[in-house]
Amino acid sequence: MHNPLSIVLRPVGLLYRTITQLRNALFERTLLSTWNSPVPVVSIGNLTAGGTGKTPLVDWITKYYLSIGCKPAIISRGYRRESKGVKLVSDGNRVLLSSREAGDETAMLAWNNPDAVVIVAEKRKDAVTWMIKHFTGRVPSVIILDDAFQHRQLGRALDIAIVNAAEPFFKAKMLPEGRLREPLKNIERADLILLNKITDNEQAETLKKELEKTGRPVIKARQKTGDLICLSGECISSEEAPRPESLNALAFAGIASPESFLESLKLKGVTVSAHRFFKDHEPYTAKKLQSIRREADQKGLSLITTEKDYFRLLGNPELISIITSRASYYLKIETDIFEGKEILQQMLRQAVGVK
Repeated sequence: MHNPLSIVLRPVGLLYRTITQLRNALFERTLLSTWNSPVPVVSIGNLTAGGTGKTPLVDWITKYYLSIGCKPAIISRGYRRESKGVKLVSDGNRVLLSSREAGDETAMLAWNNPDAVVIVAEKRKDAVTWMIKHFTGRVPSVIILDDAFQHRQLGRALDIAIVNAAEPFFKAKMLPEGRLREPLKNIERADLILLNKITDNEQAETLKKELEKTGRPVIKARQKTGDLICLSGECISSEEAPRPESLNALAFAGIASPESFLESLKLKGVTVSAHRFFKDHEPYTAKKLQSIRREADQKGLSLITTEKDYFRLLGNPELISIITSRASYYLKIETDIFEGKEILQQMLRQAVGVK
């Protein structure tokens, strides 16, 4: 039985596909130009709108470059930020902007990587030229582009595409019917494919073999739960980690794949008795959070959110005060590359000319 909404959205998706492919063809035939940065560029992106785990991978790559003595600069659009133009989020010594001005994911990356330069801009080229001008004599040695697989105006030494193994990749549909930004075959444009969020290794291996037909190396990763960070109520300090199995919680999140957040909490041992989900990057309001807190009050539950949501709230003191009026936490998520890590590390070093 056909979904009536699909019948309406499919023609729009076909139009979107045509426009996307026309744009790609113009780049392939050099009718649209690509600008090559004097600083090596590593791009992390995907074919779908959110939900693949880009931000934890950007964090992993940033930390890897720092570990081998490279000074990285993260450049992002700063999705849904309230500022405009090129803005310096962190100068590699201190974080200068809130999540409202930088975007929640970008602010999170800046706070978690204090030695990295972090810049937001609508146009990545503008960010690069600004960086080169303003960091004279101490220009970062590598640029990490966040969510830039479709951003072809800026050349790159390494192009990484992420695929969410938990989603039916080969059945994905174009926006707005589905979440595809461009046709599946375009993944061949990547230099490396990272198969992420693996929970079923047998299923992932089947998907890997299909993706290897592109001729690109395919590596495997999963999301690893980090610490539960206490914000209020039950801890002496924000760094003190509670015992997860002792928590009975209301989980809330505004991310692309909230089910994976619930799964992570379950694996951590947290009892989730209620949850509230919002759209990815949906702005929080005092009314929404007061409703969440009231439900937690009535049911005697702690509050738990994602690290990304926490940083979104942190930009607004009024909102953070609403949830911290009772015991509240956020869960850190990390990327665990369990197959092919050496391949990724070698390609990252090659991108910057390090053996």
